[in-house]
Amino acid sequence: MSNAAALLKAHPVELADNACLERAERREGAFEELLQRLVAHLPRLRWQRRRLRRFVAAVNGAETAMQGLATEELARVLRDACRDMRSTGFHDGPTARAFAVVREASRRTLGMRHHDVQLVGGWALLQGRIAEMATGEGKTLAATLAAATAAATGAAVHVVTVNDYLADRDAKANAPLFACLGLGVGAIAQGMPPNERRAQYARDVVYVSNKELVFDYLKDRLAGGGTPASRLRLRRMYKDVRPPAMLLRGLHVAIVDEADSVLIDEARTPLIISETLAPGGGGELFRAAIDLARRMRRGEHFVLSPHREIWVTPTGEQMAESAADALGGVWSSATWRGELVEKALSALWCFDRDQHYIVVDGKVQIVDEFTGRVMPDRSWERGLHQMIEAKENCEISGERRTLSRMTYQRFFRRYLLLSGMTGTAAEVATELRRVYELDVLRVPTHRPPQRRRFADRCWPDAEQRWRAVADRATELAAERRAVLVGTRSVEASEQLATLLRERGMPHRVLNARQDAAEAEIVAEAGQPGRITVATNMAGRGTDIRLGGDVFERGGLHVILTEFHESARVDRQLFGRCARQGEPGTVEAMVCLDDDLFKRHAPGARRIVSAARTRGAPTRTLLWLLIRLAQRSAERHNARIRLDTFKQDRNLQTMLAFSGDPN
Repeated sequence: MSNAAALLKAHPVELADNACLERAERREGAFEELLQRLVAHLPRLRWQRRRLRRFVAAVNGAETAMQGLATEELARVLRDACRDMRSTGFHDGPTARAFAVVREASRRTLGMRHHDVQLVGGWALLQGRIAEMATGEGKTLAATLAAATAAATGAAVHVVTVNDYLADRDAKANAPLFACLGLGVGAIAQGMPPNERRAQYARDVVYVSNKELVFDYLKDRLAGGGTPASRLRLRRMYKDVRPPAMLLRGLHVAIVDEADSVLIDEARTPLIISETLAPGGGGELFRAAIDLARRMRRGEHFVLSPHREIWVTPTGEQMAESAADALGGVWSSATWRGELVEKALSALWCFDRDQHYIVVDGKVQIVDEFTGRVMPDRSWERGLHQMIEAKENCEISGERRTLSRMTYQRFFRRYLLLSGMTGTAAEVATELRRVYELDVLRVPTHRPPQRRRFADRCWPDAEQRWRAVADRATELAAERRAVLVGTRSVEASEQLATLLRERGMPHRVLNARQDAAEAEIVAEAGQPGRITVATNMAGRGTDIRLGGDVFERGGLHVILTEFHESARVDRQLFGRCARQGEPGTVEAMVCLDDDLFKRHAPGARRIVSAARTRGAPTRTLLWLLIRLAQRSAERHNARIRLDTFKQDRNLQTMLAFSGDPN
């Protein structure tokens, strides 16, 4: 029995008809979906605290014996401990011994000894759970426990990160530990040639970003199971006349870092492998559509919903039909005309420059809403990207033809053992359980948290709010506090930077324009008197270390300037301070003009505004407004994710009937 096949014995699944070992596609019927939904909302049994205490005690009990071993013996002891796991699974006894080995190897090679709470986090990962560990509690180190143990059984282990920088950083940082245990570590980066990718994936533990991993999997599916035409296109992408060999060894074990970001936030959009078509005369078509849409008036020719959905009115349809006589071509078709007008209106009204995208060297680049990072290799589909290029007077790129696509939901459900870690999972525990069958284990902190949150404050408009934020940051910096200001968009971060410059305050800005310098800027954000303005999720995964006398003066102070649609993102921003028992303070300084309130709680927003006008206390009303708006936004986004998942699965069913499962 192979090691991977033995893993199946511990986690029984049906094998997919594929060269790589993975779970088969699960196709639940309507009744099964309803049952899953009901079960996901049921209260869960409390975790067996006694079991966890016994497990941690067993690891600690074996520590003295491990300290007496020579370094070269550690790899042998780990292999011996994992031998039985190949047939029995990750039971507590052998797992505790394996963790003791990994902990000792880490102490000798990295100078870091796993805390007891990290042992609990590692245990949760091997049990196929989501370990919710507070920001700064050492999730990266905790993952080495599960990764090394699973890899020692012979399984292919993928540690999934949110970007290439973190994959490379964590692989290099932990390489000495894995080498001590006789395990090879690899890292995947954008632009890496196929042969090098294949060599990296062949190693025991591979650090890889979620996007690179899914794209490589899709390439494997095209190479191994696509149509002859799709395989030919893939060889052209590789610039190789030979059929490309598989990149991945299989989908055995995945440990997803920042699991809520990868499995939830980024699950709204499927990942697509496509080929670029020649633009031809399409550029003029998109420019004509944008010119027409700019002449259309909101409320008369089209309606824009609070959720940024466009509906063209009968008056708007008549206007487009009248313009079609002069434009000719595809404009004579009512279907094409409606599609072009709707896409053009969406480009103008639903996608904002320096929020949803930036323009660099004449090219439109998408900005990830949840991470604040630019995604130069991504484009919107079905002509939307070209519409935005026409809107910004950029060169019109060729449209793209889809070769293969997959959602994160479908992809990660194929792993034999899926687990993850994040600082914020409780809010989406039901969705994680329903979609991925993952339970959440909340891991206690190593030291009691010292974070203090000041009362939320609200201003009637953005101008007053930004002046107040600039004044507050200036005041705290004068006290030699380190200040981190979180914003929702590139535009907002640069607006605040302008106000700070007017006050003569030194500061650093971190948004999609400074993506390459992200780690450096975040690492220095804890220095005395330093003001760092960053999009909310910029620098996620990088510690902010306090310098000078910042600790004695109260630690890092975090200012949230606009609540996110997800309360988890707000918690992540606040979690940048007061790590590992350090001091730190947080506060929210928002305004009633914020997009969240206008789109998702317009009625409650008007009530709070009226109360402010009368001079009535608004603290409780503001709290209710925030909760109402975020819950409405979360429900809306959850519906989008579920619809995306269902559409992708239905498309797969249709493709399977056509003979192309890709």
